Amino acid sequence: MTRVSRDDWVPQGVDGLEGRAWEALRETDSSILVTAGAGAGKTEFLAQKATYLLQTGIFPAPKRILAISFKKDAARNLAERVAKRCPRDQARRFDSMTFDAFTKGLLDRFRSALPEPFNAPGTYQIVNPFRRDYDDFIERHGYHGVSAQQLERGLLKTDLPIDLSNGSELNRALADYWHEQFFGGEEISLSFPMINRLVKLLLQENSYIRRALQATYPIVFLDEYQDTTYAQFDMLLTAFDGSDAVFTAVGDDKQRIMGWAGAMDDAFAQFENDFDARRISLLSNWRSHEDLVRIQHEIARRIDGDVEEVQAQGVREIEGEISAIWQFRSTDSENNYLAEWVSGEVQSGRVEPHDIAILIRMRADQVEGEIAPAFAARGLRIRNAARSVGDIQIQDLLGEELTGVFVPLLRLGATDRSPENWALAQQNYLFLEAADPDNDLTQERFLVKLEAFVRQLRAELARRQPDPDSAEEIAEMLLEFVGSQTLRQSFPAYHRTRDFERVWSGFVTLLKECAEHSSSWMEALDEFEGIGQVALMTVHKSKGLEFHTMIFYGLDNQTWWSLTPQRGEELNTFFVAFTRAKQRAFFSQCVERGHAIGWIQQLLAPAGVETIDGATILGAA
Repeated sequence: MTRVSRDDWVPQGVDGLEGRAWEALRETDSSILVTAGAGAGKTEFLAQKATYLLQTGIFPAPKRILAISFKKDAARNLAERVAKRCPRDQARRFDSMTFDAFTKGLLDRFRSALPEPFNAPGTYQIVNPFRRDYDDFIERHGYHGVSAQQLERGLLKTDLPIDLSNGSELNRALADYWHEQFFGGEEISLSFPMINRLVKLLLQENSYIRRALQATYPIVFLDEYQDTTYAQFDMLLTAFDGSDAVFTAVGDDKQRIMGWAGAMDDAFAQFENDFDARRISLLSNWRSHEDLVRIQHEIARRIDGDVEEVQAQGVREIEGEISAIWQFRSTDSENNYLAEWVSGEVQSGRVEPHDIAILIRMRADQVEGEIAPAFAARGLRIRNAARSVGDIQIQDLLGEELTGVFVPLLRLGATDRSPENWALAQQNYLFLEAADPDNDLTQERFLVKLEAFVRQLRAELARRQPDPDSAEEIAEMLLEFVGSQTLRQSFPAYHRTRDFERVWSGFVTLLKECAEHSSSWMEALDEFEGIGQVALMTVHKSKGLEFHTMIFYGLDNQTWWSLTPQRGEELNTFFVAFTRAKQRAFFSQCVERGHAIGWIQQLLAPAGVETIDGATILGAA
């Protein structure tokens, strides 16, 4: 594609950008830190900046852009936005992945280059230890002066190889822990913090790999930067030390919710200092309307008294109350009134079921069991995004690359015409086949093959009714066409058989479940993606998403016992969840379950959020 001059380039797919976003987008010579509140369009900003860099040829091929996000769905969302705005040859030079996928990919490719004993042969399994696992290790090895928290944090921050010269009991415990994980079982066991430390060692010891990485990626994007851990930041400094790489980090201090996982206390200040970065703040909220933004600002002021007011760009499309605390006398009345209210909203056409989210603090499976019967009695289904299918949660499965490849194909097979899914299928297939973007004949040959498969898939789906056996056979048909080896080679997260099988098994399991309940393949695919179902998820899982209407379930001192003025991260989590709402955000509170959280009520009251009798909400609807 012909390059566009910097002066002639215009934003792609949006009406325009605010002035500060233009300033941050055009800065290509030095690193910048973009601070942007909820709904400011941080992902869209990064997509526009990537498009600007690629289309103007500021960093021509074969150089690439590396974008690092924290969640798979966020990484995929960013990649899809760039793909919609750029021709294939340009979009293929944009690598969007999670921190974990980035480090794991480096380990899987260059593991043999690690020094002994960390280059031990054999397969490894990824583990996610709990605090009790660290306690068990400490007890078995007799390290009475080391706590589980010290051991866990030590794994995040301690370089390899472990320095035992100072006689520290913690360092001895860390060295024994590493030895046990490598040689204490039939298979090597590694957590992602351990993979991070291995990759830092790899990059320190091998200048060739480090220089190759720096030459490939002169531009690096960091999404949701406020949740970056010390270990991740340390690894980035090692990876790009001495290079001319230009970083663009975006984030919001008020949305820092991963302190429990090691997120840095001073991430923004360290970035500005270590990358000599300039800070630019965006002040628009494109998600929420003015009345919601006013409430959000009250919460934001509690977090940061100096926070700037943002400009609401969303349009209010709903009449009546947009936020209130609904108080119920018992859990039965809470569940039934909520279900009846949601049913009325859906039947009136004001909102679709999948545009409603019920947010909870924790224990999604338990809450699903409590509320699902009341919703089912009114013809509504709950989609528990935290429920596991096999060894993967549904929300995580929907963000997987494998799912992103297979669902558009299934959609094409289940309907006569779908331009959007055809564009996605083309993009995915040409990427998987590594088709030369400059060779029209090669691309045409692959697209003819894709068309033939879609015709075959349509015929197969037309002659089969949805049921678990058919779903499994159709899934196998997809895998045979795309090729498991092709998938695994194309996506670093699937290089290991264990990782690929976990996702593949979850995909087949969920597709079979949905086929069993559906009268058509389109209905099965809607159920697979959660369309037509009320979303149920934890507040942490809501990050990065948005919904027309949200209901915080269980805003009481028993469910949200940790929400106190002294716990800043809990208030941040509360703020993040509230800002997912585009039109309305309500709170349900049950007297039978726990007492009201007085200080939250006092915080929200100045913005017009009143506490009302939940029995009155049906009349209000």
